[in-house]
Amino acid sequence: MRDAYHEELDSLTGRLVEMTRLVRSAISRATTALLDSDLPLAETVISQDTEVDRLFAEIEASIFDLMARQQPVAVDLRMIITALRMGTDLERMGDLAQHVAKVARLRHPDSAIPPELRATILEMGQIAERLVTKTGGCIASRNVESALELEHDDDAMDKLHRKLFKTLMDPAWKHGVEPAIDVTLIGRYYERYADHAVRVARDVVYLVTGSRPHEVTVTG
Repeated sequence: MRDAYHEELDSLTGRLVEMTRLVRSAISRATTALLDSDLPLAETVISQDTEVDRLFAEIEASIFDLMARQQPVAVDLRMIITALRMGTDLERMGDLAQHVAKVARLRHPDSAIPPELRATILEMGQIAERLVTKTGGCIASRNVESALELEHDDDAMDKLHRKLFKTLMDPAWKHGVEPAIDVTLIGRYYERYADHAVRVARDVVYLVTGSRPHEVTVTG
């Protein structure tokens, strides 16, 4: 019975890692759809978000079942609590990728991104992919040092987000209100996507150590 119980706990980790793969693919394809005005690709991102939702529903159902049947304590309880939080953040990341794709769909056949901001948006998409890839590795390996690095890795996204606003506020902006709104929203979607990846990494630290990141000192 205990072996089966721990297999169920391990399956939570597997589902969370799979969620990171799905939301990484979603943000990658959403970025491409946005920059290339690719309507079929945008529609694919939008429709396939249901797979992320399905995995999260499976995680929730498993957690509620384990809580009812096993009454977990100590590390096992911490695993269950953090799995639920991580799943929530990953599900939200899928939603944010979907939001990017919806902007691409809304502006098709035109592009929502002015030419001078295309490189910035591409870089934001690439950073988002790197962050969630690293987050997935942290979940799988429970590597505290790598998880702590995510806090600093996110700085690059924040810097680009500020760069977008600087461009939008420049008197030389010539694209009007509607593109400014699009860019503002898109920048926020990427910035929030990265923030959720960092939150997942923080929960990995808590899962392994029982402490919050600011309380942890890594030696070695």
